[in-house]
Amino acid sequence: MRRFARILTTVALVATVTAGTAGWASGNAQEAVTGAPAGSAGWRAAGLPDPERTSPAGIARFFAGLDPVQQRELARTHPTVVGNLDGAPLALRYEANALSTHGRYGGARVLAHDPRGRGQVALVYGDLTRAEHVAVIVPGSDTDAGHVRPLADMATALRRATGGRTAVVAWAGYTTPVGVGLDAATGRLAEAGAERLSRFTDGLAAVRAAEPSVFCHSYGSVVCGLAAHGLKAKDLVVFGSPGMRAANVTELGTSARVWAAKDPTDWIDRVPNVEWAGLGHGTDPTDPSFGARRIPADDATGHGGYFAPGTASLRTFAAIAEGDVR
Repeated sequence: MRRFARILTTVALVATVTAGTAGWASGNAQEAVTGAPAGSAGWRAAGLPDPERTSPAGIARFFAGLDPVQQRELARTHPTVVGNLDGAPLALRYEANALSTHGRYGGARVLAHDPRGRGQVALVYGDLTRAEHVAVIVPGSDTDAGHVRPLADMATALRRATGGRTAVVAWAGYTTPVGVGLDAATGRLAEAGAERLSRFTDGLAAVRAAEPSVFCHSYGSVVCGLAAHGLKAKDLVVFGSPGMRAANVTELGTSARVWAAKDPTDWIDRVPNVEWAGLGHGTDPTDPSFGARRIPADDATGHGGYFAPGTASLRTFAAIAEGDVR
């Protein structure tokens, strides 16, 4: 009977994600963009540090040994590598990405821009080198270099809620699922994203940015759950989460404080919290048994309403980012 019940639950899960709780689904599996940035073959041929094998700390040491003229020459000659090289000086990455994006993302500085696949991008609001507090927002499905507006709106809302004191990174740095389909029900894309997110936070540490609070929305919380054990973060905040591929906070293997929010109208609540045969993402992080600190979200609306002005969730997010909540 238990096996039959689990099968029924899994069938319900597949029906939910493929028929679409949001009313639609994607029929195309996404291929995760991984590995070294575009243009790395020429970079390696020039005898420069391998972008994959060299740690962000090693990249930081390499650039520290160059004078400003040499640094800028590398950014000009290899913009797609330098612009995506975790551990490289932030100002140099901004300069390199300005060459490749041509001002496409107004109002933000571009910390990463990978044109491969659907495109990946990391946008910075504020000054990462001077801000006492840093936040990184990891999005869920349907986010890429060409569809970044909802994520950018989250980032600007959080920055405003902190009075402009927190620098915020909108990190669309992994291949997200498209729609609500099997990609969203499995951890395949999240596993690739977790590696990229961990390296990104290593890069922030290498340039001496403040240890961030990481905010993870929807499928992004699956990425954060898989990355948690190696993530350099002081807080891990999930909202609208289908699960983190862990049964509880202890299984995440993180020293970060873990927080969770889900509003009563969020359709994610209708996705069964199971993990079986590779499908589903496990325990609801807002379940008391998970052990996360609960964030009030009763006045938020829907799956994307957690950053709406005036909501308890946004106020709490801002307080967490600024270290005002114990």
